[in-house]
Amino acid sequence: MPERPRFLVLGDAGLTATDWLRRCGLEADLVRAESWDVGLDRLDHQYIDAIVANPADPAVLRGLRALVQAQHILAALPDGVAVVDADFRIRWANPVFEAWCEGSPLGRCIHDALGAATDCVDSLRSSMRSALEATPQTVAARLPCGNERVLELHLTSISEPDIDKPCLLALARDVTATLRQQQKLDALHKAGRELAALSSDQLAEMSVAERIELLKLNIRRFTRDLLHYEVIEIRLLDPRTARLEALMQEGMTPMAANRVLLASPEGQGVTGRVAATGKSYLCSDTTTDPLYLSGSPGAHSSLTVPLIYQDKVIGTFNVESPKLHAFGPTDLQFAEIFCHEIAAALHTLELLQVEKCTTASQSVEAISREVALPVDDILAAATSILERYIGHDAEMADKIRKIIVGARAIKQSIQKVGEDIAPPRPSIGVKEAMLPALKGLRVLVADNDDRVRRSAHGLLGRWGCIVETARDGQEALTMARLGPYDAILADIRLPDISGYEVYSRLREAQPQARVVLMTGYGYDPTHALVKARQDGLRFVLFKPFRVDQLRDALADSERGA
Repeated sequence: MPERPRFLVLGDAGLTATDWLRRCGLEADLVRAESWDVGLDRLDHQYIDAIVANPADPAVLRGLRALVQAQHILAALPDGVAVVDADFRIRWANPVFEAWCEGSPLGRCIHDALGAATDCVDSLRSSMRSALEATPQTVAARLPCGNERVLELHLTSISEPDIDKPCLLALARDVTATLRQQQKLDALHKAGRELAALSSDQLAEMSVAERIELLKLNIRRFTRDLLHYEVIEIRLLDPRTARLEALMQEGMTPMAANRVLLASPEGQGVTGRVAATGKSYLCSDTTTDPLYLSGSPGAHSSLTVPLIYQDKVIGTFNVESPKLHAFGPTDLQFAEIFCHEIAAALHTLELLQVEKCTTASQSVEAISREVALPVDDILAAATSILERYIGHDAEMADKIRKIIVGARAIKQSIQKVGEDIAPPRPSIGVKEAMLPALKGLRVLVADNDDRVRRSAHGLLGRWGCIVETARDGQEALTMARLGPYDAILADIRLPDISGYEVYSRLREAQPQARVVLMTGYGYDPTHALVKARQDGLRFVLFKPFRVDQLRDALADSERGA
């Protein structure tokens, strides 16, 4: 700092400054600036004790006004702004940034002022060093701070050629609420996956009523733990009668629980309107809302959301609170997401007994067609990997076996649902009814044509078979070595293994299974069928084969080779 004070004199204020200094008996060095822009440049590069200006100078007034406006803007910003030097100490901060700090932040390290978590300090310092070295790029960092606050920092170097040590401009935004909302969304989606999650053993042992009770238990638990609602009512819509049948109720009065409601925009309360319109409804004050019908004791607000599956309303979800205006847009968003998961779970467990059995069976078949080949790909890949780990890494092999079991459980679950809702005898238009002799038959189909594999799932699944498919010979052999099958259907023109070789190797891997070869060609240049017949092949299907031929081949395999 100079021995004599240094005054910055703007515009024509030189005579005023000299006269004022003489009358005060002060000595100072005057640094003159013809304009406001030149004065700002002097401030950037020199140490100045005071600024002298003529308030009557229009240029000075415009500059001061701009400074005041800039200060107001910085103070009004919803985000925090701070200037941090090369030693990571705060040199300036706007009011928002200061409010996040414990005490005055000036002169303190930024991580100390913000109360950053200890294990995040090194990472923050590394980000700031990167920002100082990456001019003019911006480096982003996320910083957990005190009071469970999380800040998102954007660090930009503001170095100048004449400044030895550059500084950082830190723009900070409080993302705590956003992160919590995302965490809650993730938790809701996870809860949705768990609503009707059952192992294959559970599916085999549980009745439809037991699955309903499990779903209700999970809905009740997740509604309390994630949405924090105590009063719950779920009704399912019967489209034939338009009645909203109660599935579960928690905290409702007996009168409300037994109330008969129809899907109608008028005269059926909030629940009836939501079911009829498919639109959610927020009741902020039950005492003034004409649609509200008494539900839980002392309720002052309610939130009702439609349960929608495939663009159709299948029911309603209602929660109530003793507080006025207890539900807002965020509650509505979370409730609608959760209701989407509930609707999917209800459909998966076939709790909606609102359609004819034939329609329900067709829905299950459609789902099966969509998931069958992707699940088969998972099974084939997991089986191939399992073969490599067997005898080398028991722990990894067990994990892969769990993947295989889970993939098969998906298919079994879908098939079990189809069996539960299937009519006792073939419906009109359903040509292939389940055949008792083939029910539970494990069939492996190896064909390079996706259409053939998909058709195998559709047809054999309706007969009650458990179907898995492979794209080539190697996949088929790996699956045959690691899983039991009653019958194996293999095309003789697989891309990697010849027809006779695939037959003999499949017989070796599965000696108890009936191996049936398929061909779409009348000419057999490699004589694969002749050689296979000499080795015991009893059945060949010539594409396009008739359904009765396929049925006979599988029925024959059921009796043994």
